This record gives sequence, structure tokens and C-alpha cells, in this order.
Amino acid sequence: MPKPVVTVRGVTKRYGDFTALDAVDLEVPGGEVFALLGPNGAGKTTLISIVTGLVRATAGEARVLGHDVVRDYRLTRRAVGLVPQEINFDPFFTVEETLRFQAGYFDVDLSEERLREILEALDLASKRQANTRSLSGGMKRRLLIGKALVHAPRVLFLDEPTAGVDVQLRQQLWAYVRTLVARGTTIVLTTHYLEEAEELADRVAVIDRGRVLVVEEKARLLERNAGRTLRVTLGAPVGELPAELQGLGARREEEGRVLSLSVPPGGSFGAALEALGRAGVEIRDVETRRMRLEEVFVSLLSAGGRGAGQRP
Repeated sequence: MPKPVVTVRGVTKRYGDFTALDAVDLEVPGGEVFALLGPNGAGKTTLISIVTGLVRATAGEARVLGHDVVRDYRLTRRAVGLVPQEINFDPFFTVEETLRFQAGYFDVDLSEERLREILEALDLASKRQANTRSLSGGMKRRLLIGKALVHAPRVLFLDEPTAGVDVQLRQQLWAYVRTLVARGTTIVLTTHYLEEAEELADRVAVIDRGRVLVVEEKARLLERNAGRTLRVTLGAPVGELPAELQGLGARREEEGRVLSLSVPPGGSFGAALEALGRAGVEIRDVETRRMRLEEVFVSLLSAGGRGAGQRP
């Protein structure tokens, strides 16, 4: 595994009697897209806020590039960029002014070349002199990403970056994320669009009620947890399944025109296909589908007991 660029050790955050994070341990390897997944209120934004210096942990420590985010805050804050969930720029400036002012906070002289690169990458070049109040919701979301990139951070935190944007923009942002990773930027992504995490992430962490349930490479997580479904379209509907198919767990769908059967990871459809042959049904089409990350995510939350205290 590549050397971690973000390290979290025993981080706890309490608000009065409420524990938002409970002794979280986490490492984010460099040069990857790391997806931090969890339901609403799981602690994702709180954890990101601690690493980026917006919130102080009650206990534990967080490090970026080996530097403590509290003691070495000047170094760590220059190393990270944050795209928050909320729109947080002044509505009285133009797009260009917003980016130049943001660069100034980091004592960065934003060159014309760098400015044009960001604007073009985020499809904002035509809005360079537009007042931010006139931007659509999707364009405002792009501008937030631009703000987070002006100082060329080593680690970029994307907290629900595509919430409320259209499919086309989402695809454009996915492409730009891949470009950033290819250049060496580490991306930490939170999203409720699980297909986004499945498309982009190299590694996945699932957090629930302030505790990490699992941290694993996405491919291995899917391999271990994702079963498969066999879907058979019949030439003529069946009124009742043969006992042998029922015993294998087959299900009637679409008024008997489709039969489906699921197997766990590593399972085989051999017995089901043989039983279909013996049943003498007319088969028009056969397809198999692996469980998607969304289904694995739901099963992990169920298996983790929604706060039962399992640790990776």
C-alpha cells in the first residue's frame, strides 16, 4: 500500500453527551481516491472537518503528510483543499475575483495560466467575469471545486461534490478527478451517490454512528461481499416454479416471465442451470449481474449492527 498522506489515530469528537466520532483509526494512502461512505449523521463531515482544521477533536490525533493538524496547522492547511457541502463564497464578486481572493489566503499569486486551467477544466471559462450570484447551482458547485484547487493541494476533500448537479456535470467532474489523481493528488470523497464511489474509488471506508466498520480496497471489498444474480427470461410464463428450483431459492418475477436466483460470493449457478434444463422451460435470454457497491454498503450496515461496535 502507498505511504499514507492522512493518518487518524483514536480520534473522538463529543458534543456534550453526543459522540459524533468514537476512537476512529484511519489511513488514507497517497495517490488514490478514498471513498468515505456512511448514512446521514455517521460522522463523515465531522471527520473531514477535524483533518482540515475546522474542528478540534476531543481526543486522538490527525496528521496530514506526517504533520499534526493542530500543532503544524500552517503546513497542513496549505496541504489540503476542501469542497464543502454548502455554498460558501461571497455573492458580490466575479468568478475570477473569487478564485484570486481564495488564492491570496494561501499567499499564492494565481498566474493567468493556472487560472485559465482551472476555469477550463471546470467549464467556467465563459463565466470568468460573471457575478457569482448569476451562476446556476451546478456552476456554483464547480466554483467551489475551483476554490479548493487554487493552491494546488496535495490532498483534496470532496464532501458531497455532485449533490444537486446534473448527470453531464457529474461525468465531467469524474473525469477531472481522474486527471487530478493522475497528477498525484489524493482525493477523499464522501457521497450518497454510491455509483460515484464505485466508479472512482480505489479504497472504501464505511462509517456508521461514529465508528469505522470496514476499510478495504474497493475491488477486494466487492469480491468478498458481492454475490451475483442470475436472471432468466422465459419464452412463456410459468405459473408455479418446479420444486427443485424453489429449493435453490429461485423467484418468479414479472408475472412468471422472468426467473431470478442469487448466490453468495464464490457461488455457482451450475445447479440452477441444470435444474432449468430438467424443468423443460423455454429460455429466451440469460444474464448475470454482480451486486453493486450500493447493495454491499447496505449489507455492511446491516451486518455491522448500525452501531454494534464492530471494528476493522
